[in-house]
Amino acid sequence: MAETAVVTESPASGVALTASAAARVQTLIQMEGRPNLMLRLTVSGGGCSGFQYGITLDDTVNSDDVVSEQHGTKMVVDETSLGVLAGTEVDFVEDLMGASFQFRNPNASSTCGCGSSFSV
Repeated sequence: MAETAVVTESPASGVALTASAAARVQTLIQMEGRPNLMLRLTVSGGGCSGFQYGITLDDTVNSDDVVSEQHGTKMVVDETSLGVLAGTEVDFVEDLMGASFQFRNPNASSTCGCGSSFSV
């Protein structure tokens, strides 16, 4: 873990993780059998609306990362992505149509039908 990373105990990173999303991440981490993994959120160019969300499990913290812990789950977001994700809530929803992580991003001016890409 890089010494310059900032670790907070709240959504001070500007991104909130719901209890449902945190529980799903913990299940995925247990399935991987690597308890040091963290949820990494990214934003990259692409998708049908201009930007797309990325979700991975990672055990690395870079010098430009902000780390927060919410509901017992560590989340890592790089400073560049954080600018677009500020105020976003990440949720995990299960319904008759399936199960997925969902982003409620107040910075998104439009989203595509799949919910994984957006424009600002």
